[in-house]
Amino acid sequence: MKCVRFINQGRQACGVVDGQAVREIAGPSFLQCRMLDNVFPLDGLQILPPCAPTKIIALGLNYRSHAEELQMRIPEEPLIFMKPSSAVIGQGGTIVRPVMAQRVDYEAELGVVIGKTSSKVSQQDAAQHILGYTCVNDVTARDLQRKDVQFTRSKSFDTFAPLGPWIETELDPDNVRVESLLNGQVRQSASTRDMIFPVYYLVMFISHIMTLHPGDVIATGTPSGIGPMQPGDTIEVRIEGIGTLRNRVA
Repeated sequence: MKCVRFINQGRQACGVVDGQAVREIAGPSFLQCRMLDNVFPLDGLQILPPCAPTKIIALGLNYRSHAEELQMRIPEEPLIFMKPSSAVIGQGGTIVRPVMAQRVDYEAELGVVIGKTSSKVSQQDAAQHILGYTCVNDVTARDLQRKDVQFTRSKSFDTFAPLGPWIETELDPDNVRVESLLNGQVRQSASTRDMIFPVYYLVMFISHIMTLHPGDVIATGTPSGIGPMQPGDTIEVRIEGIGTLRNRVA
């Protein structure tokens, strides 16, 4: 099931994607909802970010190919950092290059959307705490990342966390293809089988550090092929079984 948030004629709502249409739903959450009779054409809607995270926890060096690309050692534990909720934009939103950055990169990633409050979750129970999966672009000011060593500034500018276009609730996170396309040309393409730390392990590891709340997102790392974006570019994150997140750069 593909769960989506959208605006139709100035009204915000939630729905389920069915082909090229969206059926509106009502209820306190995607997990507790009922179908309504309202059906809208998908291409006539403004698609919002699929969730409103209190935080985004992201992974560095979680693909073997990316570690090799950067000539860095495989980490013994997950290398985590955070992106603020103020960085979130949705499908069709514009990524704005900050004046202080000389190089801004795309990073295609599988996003894990938490479904319920999670603290000290076991790896065996992790799936029960996941609502579903979405596309993430972990936009990075690469020159500032190298300058600062710490990741906070380079990862946290407004518009640096595109999410979407929706949440897919039925997906095997251990075997899906993650791709980025810059102006229609494939730049990254890898299977999540190349992850060093798989999704359920990450939920366990992170939930033993901090409580995860419904709507929080874990960005699970990017494969090799990262590169810069220029004003006027279109960047797409395409994940098998989910769909395509598309944004322009300004």
